[in-house]
Amino acid sequence: MIEIKPFTKRDENVVKRIVVPKLQVRFVSTAEEFIASATETMHLYVIYYHGEIIGFFKLDTAYSEQMKFCPINTLGLRTFVISQHYQGKGIGTAVIERILHYTAAHYARYDAIYLTVNCKNPAAKRCYEKSGFQSAGELYHEGDFGPQEIMFAYNHHDLKSCD
Repeated sequence: MIEIKPFTKRDENVVKRIVVPKLQVRFVSTAEEFIASATETMHLYVIYYHGEIIGFFKLDTAYSEQMKFCPINTLGLRTFVISQHYQGKGIGTAVIERILHYTAAHYARYDAIYLTVNCKNPAAKRCYEKSGFQSAGELYHEGDFGPQEIMFAYNHHDLKSCD
């Protein structure tokens, strides 16, 4: 069972213990950076799998204001992290699907969700594609570690519950 919950101070120690493979570290923020990034427009979330926190991510309500490629009235998915112990088992794809259901219910006023995925991270790109994201057909070149593919998913308001 996968649950999405807003990050709270009591989640901090568990989030700080989440580890990703060394090759992925450059593509994601550290737990400390994640925790420090909360703002009025940057909403932090934790991912529960069978009652245990296994990851975290951010939803950026100001994404379309910051990213020139992004249409107005869209949400940004940032810093999607799943613990290395849960990778390669299809859980990441299921979590992204759950996030899409969550945004449809809780961020219904947004038309779509956008993200960028590093071109050197094909496993992440496959995960996003399997869960409903599609390529926007262009690259974002302002990332720290090379070009990133721009991807999006429509924020459907008619999705059935995943529960």
